[in-house]
Amino acid sequence: MVQYTLPQSPEIIITVPGKDSAKAREKAMDRLMQLMEEGKLPTQLEDGFGPQQLIEVKEVPMDTSTEEDEITQAVQILSNLATLKLKVQESRLEALEIRKQVDILFSEKAVTEEEITRLKEGFKVLKNFAQANLRYQEAKTKAEEARRILDRALKSPEK
Repeated sequence: MVQYTLPQSPEIIITVPGKDSAKAREKAMDRLMQLMEEGKLPTQLEDGFGPQQLIEVKEVPMDTSTEEDEITQAVQILSNLATLKLKVQESRLEALEIRKQVDILFSEKAVTEEEITRLKEGFKVLKNFAQANLRYQEAKTKAEEARRILDRALKSPEK
């Protein structure tokens, strides 16, 4: 079902079956004409008023579940933080080992092709670790508010 109203008379709601479409708007126009013929339309429509001028009425969800939505979002944020923390921990040691090897690029000591190949492969690990670590730090900041929301929700009522 779709509902339409008029800019001149927002209190008039015309409901037609289906979704918002040219056909649905035509049906609404037919209903509007019927209301005019019956004298039930409180305003006069301008010449040239057409179906494209009907305004679709969309239902606004009630704000009763705003707190529940906040809690759900807070749990999702904390879950994301947990996943990122695990990812960072798993790749940290390997990334630090590879980071030590980066210094060979800056020394005057000769390196083998094998060392360079290993180092290049390690760059992927370094990149993944660094990106995960940045996402973890950002998520940690967001998670502070999520933790406060959960703490408020879990607070038992005073007796």
